[in-house]
Amino acid sequence: MTPLSRALLAAAVVLTSLGAVGPAAATAGRCTSSVPYVSGRDGYASYRIPAAVSTRRGTLLAFAEGRRDGPGDTGDIDIVLRRSTDGGCTWGPLSVVAAGDGDTRGNPAPVVDPRTGTVVLVSCANPGAATEAQIMRGEAPGRRVYVQHSADDGRRFTPPRDITDEVRLPSWRWYATGPGHALALTRGPHRGRLVVPADHSAAPPAGSADTGREARHYGGHALLSDDGGRSWRLGFVDAGHDGTVHPNESTAAQLPDGRVYFNARNQGGRAPGNRVDAVSADGGETLLHPYAPQLTLADTPVVQGSTLQLRGPGAPLLFSAPSDPTARRALAVRRSTDAGSSFTRAVTLSGLPAAYSDLVPVDTRTVGLLYETGRAGPYETIAFRRLDTSGL
Repeated sequence: MTPLSRALLAAAVVLTSLGAVGPAAATAGRCTSSVPYVSGRDGYASYRIPAAVSTRRGTLLAFAEGRRDGPGDTGDIDIVLRRSTDGGCTWGPLSVVAAGDGDTRGNPAPVVDPRTGTVVLVSCANPGAATEAQIMRGEAPGRRVYVQHSADDGRRFTPPRDITDEVRLPSWRWYATGPGHALALTRGPHRGRLVVPADHSAAPPAGSADTGREARHYGGHALLSDDGGRSWRLGFVDAGHDGTVHPNESTAAQLPDGRVYFNARNQGGRAPGNRVDAVSADGGETLLHPYAPQLTLADTPVVQGSTLQLRGPGAPLLFSAPSDPTARRALAVRRSTDAGSSFTRAVTLSGLPAAYSDLVPVDTRTVGLLYETGRAGPYETIAFRRLDTSGL
C-alpha cells in the first residue's frame, strides 16, 4: 500500500470513528465532523500544527503547517489554509499563505481584528536545515517573527512582514508564536488589543557552558498590538529559568471579568504535571503572578493545548488537549467555571491517537475543534469536530 493510500484509509477510519456524515448531509448544522487535511495530499507528506479562527462573516479558516518532507519539525514547510463557509462541514481548496521555499514557516497564530474584521496572522520562520536544538544552542540563527493581513475574509494575505526587531530580545534564540489562535480583547480598557501568547529560549547567563540543561530553558511572553497588527511590542516576559517551570507553547483567553488567562506547556520543568498557567489584569502587559503548575490538568501529556472562553452568563472556559499523561491520545475538552483555577473533563472525543488542537467558535450553539489525529499515530490527518456547547 502506498503512503497516500494509507493516509486516505486513515482519514476514512477517523471519519468513521467520529461519526461523520456523507456529503449529502454536509450542510451547516447537520454534520458532526470533517477532515480538512490528509497527509500525502496536495503535495505535502504531512500536515501539522492546526490553528483556526472564525471571521466576521462566519467563515472558518483552518491553518496548518504543510510539511513536504514528513512530519518532522525541520525542512521545507509552508503555512497553508483551507476555508469553510458552512460551519466546518466542507472545505475549499488548499492555499499557501506563507511559502517556505526550502525553509521552515510555522507556528501560525491567527486572530481577527474586532475593529475592522481583518484577519491577522503572526508566525515564525527559520532556515530549513536548522533544528530547534541547534537554534537553542546558538549554532543556527535565531527564529524570526512575521505578520500578514487579509482584508477579504481569508482569501488572500499580504506577504510576510518581518517584525522580529519589535518583539524579540537580542539574547533570545528559539521563538514560537502560539501555536493556535491568538486573542483579540473585546472588553475592558484595552478593548481591540491583539494578544499573541508565545515562548522563547535565551542564551545561558554569561560564564555558563552553552550546553545541557541551561540551554534548554524556555520562557513565556506575549506580543501586543493596539493598532490592528500594524505595529507590535512585547508585553509580559516570564523567564525565571530556575528549572522549575519552563513555559513553552502557549494559549490565551479573555475571562468574563476582562482579565487574560494564559495556559502553557511545561517543557522539561521540574514542577509536577505538564501544564502551567497565569493571569494578566492589564491586557497582557504584566502577569499577576509567574506561570505556576495547573494540577487539575495533570492528566495532560507534554503537548500543545488550546483555550476558549464561551460567551454568556456562567459560560465555562474550555481547554483541549490529549488526556493520557503517558501518550498523545484520547483528545478531551475540559471545562472551568472558576476562571481557570480548576478544570474538569467535559467530553472525550475518542481514544484514538491525537496531539495538537485548536478550539474555535462556530456559532452561538457550536464550538469547533481542529486537531491532529489518526489510527496508527496522531499525525495522519487534521480533523474538525463540531461540539454542541450545551454538552460542555
